[in-house]
Amino acid sequence: MPAISQSDQPRRSGAIRRGRRTYRLVAAAAGLATVGALAAAMPAGAHDSKHGKPLPSRYQDVQLLSFNDLHGNLEPPSGSSGRVTELQADGTTKTIDAGGVEYLATHLREARKGNPYSVTAAGGDMVGASPLISGLFHDEPTIEALNKLDLDVTSVGNHEFDEGAKELARLQNGGCHPTAGCYSDKKFKGADFPYLAANVLDEKTGRPILKPYWVWKKNGVKVGFIGVTLEDTPGVVSAEGVKGLKFKDEVETINKYARVLQKQGVKSIVALIHEGGQPASGSYNYNCDSPGAGDGISGPIVDIAKNISPSVDALVTGHTHAAYVCTIPDPSGKPRMVTSAASFGRLYTDTTLTYDRFTGDIARTAVKSANHVVTRTVAKAPDMTELISRWNTLAAPIGNRAIGYIAADVPNTGTESPMGDLIADAQFAYGKKLDPETDLALMNPGGVRAGLTYAAKGTEGDGVVTYAEGFTVQPFSNTVNLQDFTGAQLIKVLQEQVSGSNAASPKILQPSTGLTYTLDLTKTGADRIVVDSVKLNGTAIDPAATYRVATNSFLAGGGDGFTTLGQGTGDLVGGDDLAALVDYLTANSSATGPIAPPAANRIAVVQ
Repeated sequence: MPAISQSDQPRRSGAIRRGRRTYRLVAAAAGLATVGALAAAMPAGAHDSKHGKPLPSRYQDVQLLSFNDLHGNLEPPSGSSGRVTELQADGTTKTIDAGGVEYLATHLREARKGNPYSVTAAGGDMVGASPLISGLFHDEPTIEALNKLDLDVTSVGNHEFDEGAKELARLQNGGCHPTAGCYSDKKFKGADFPYLAANVLDEKTGRPILKPYWVWKKNGVKVGFIGVTLEDTPGVVSAEGVKGLKFKDEVETINKYARVLQKQGVKSIVALIHEGGQPASGSYNYNCDSPGAGDGISGPIVDIAKNISPSVDALVTGHTHAAYVCTIPDPSGKPRMVTSAASFGRLYTDTTLTYDRFTGDIARTAVKSANHVVTRTVAKAPDMTELISRWNTLAAPIGNRAIGYIAADVPNTGTESPMGDLIADAQFAYGKKLDPETDLALMNPGGVRAGLTYAAKGTEGDGVVTYAEGFTVQPFSNTVNLQDFTGAQLIKVLQEQVSGSNAASPKILQPSTGLTYTLDLTKTGADRIVVDSVKLNGTAIDPAATYRVATNSFLAGGGDGFTTLGQGTGDLVGGDDLAALVDYLTANSSATGPIAPPAANRIAVVQ
């Protein structure tokens, strides 16, 4: 599996792309009367004269429950990954512990009560970059959990391609893993729900690799779902994961299939889009429609939402791991609901779609939506507890093994994070073993999926780092690769952190010890890297000299917009990146001599 960049970590949740094409859509502005004004069109209490049965009312509320970017987090996530921020009435904020499928199941089941017309959808990245309990078993446990959650439909996300299209097809259709085999005496049955991949085409056939859309039906009510992932998935997934695939534009694809659904008589349409935005606040209940519709959100989803056909009634999004409920104007200028429920199962969104039986469409003036916290104060769902226990029993012999000791928390937050530096140091040390001429290592921030916490998660004791915790930090099974670059190329790599495709959302590589420089955020583009400040062990980088650099295989392939890293020479492919971290912790820490978190002072940031 590939490592990823920061905004999906939040990033691989996703880069904010620049230069998205501007679409010109001819939108027919169809005026919709309010529900109240139309309510008299079908009298209450009307009956079928032939059978004497009450006729359904004209308007039917459909509950749409949604979430996104679960990433196999079956157990409650730890640290900041397991909390949400809530804005209080007085303007202050508080944090709430959140997440865990035992609690998510309870919340969803409670939310469905009293709502006979309820459908549950997801916005992609249900699997991939998963903790050990799921990742060790190629995410079969997560698919099993989603089946128990009664998920009806989801779009694919970029992480669904971490192990390639064939593995994604196995998750959909079932069957034992081609190399790992079966994990129990029961054959893996696959997902009960459809994965939608409207914009992911087989290069040979030109057809979607999975269903492009799906229609939910109940008592004459029909709602169509179109699923897409971000067009630039090849830029955030290893080349092997997307081999033989073509990723089409999100807007063009959704508009195409919206027309297909309309021709089939399906006029109520929801788009499931694995692409997102960044609200102006990190609080899940922030009003991003202040001062006006959609004013409090930026990023790719804004341009997408403004160009998707008005025939689409709501957008469920993801990828950026942000929380928002916004009404972004469609091409006709009419507000349309756009939602995202953060990540890791910490939130779910409850949207009410008012279906008009006369028109078969959604009365958009009546749409309402809100994000809700998956608190841990409710009862655990027993079936989920059993599922977690069963898979943990299988994982325990591997996951509980101690691999090192830390003196304090090693967080993965900040422009330069202690966890990022620790991984870079581990890869540098590993590179030196492969080749003593190795000079430095660089780690992409989005590949640092979690930090390490000092407090014991289980029975291992405070300060003990288990293999399961290390796996959560680095779950991608990348290799550590060595390449040669000139000093000029090394400078260009650093500049690519803040220019080109990374200009709008910088991806700051985590440096190994000895590499220092100044990042001036008061400037723009490549100028943010103060070239004269870039030094290795106190000596300025020589543009003509050759430097041996260790990176993971994702970066070595030019991932995350670092095209120069794909141009190195003298390639040497090493072993697993998690193994490098394990070796480093084992060699440099003990119960009596735990390793201290790096100071994260290698990059001087000017703001």
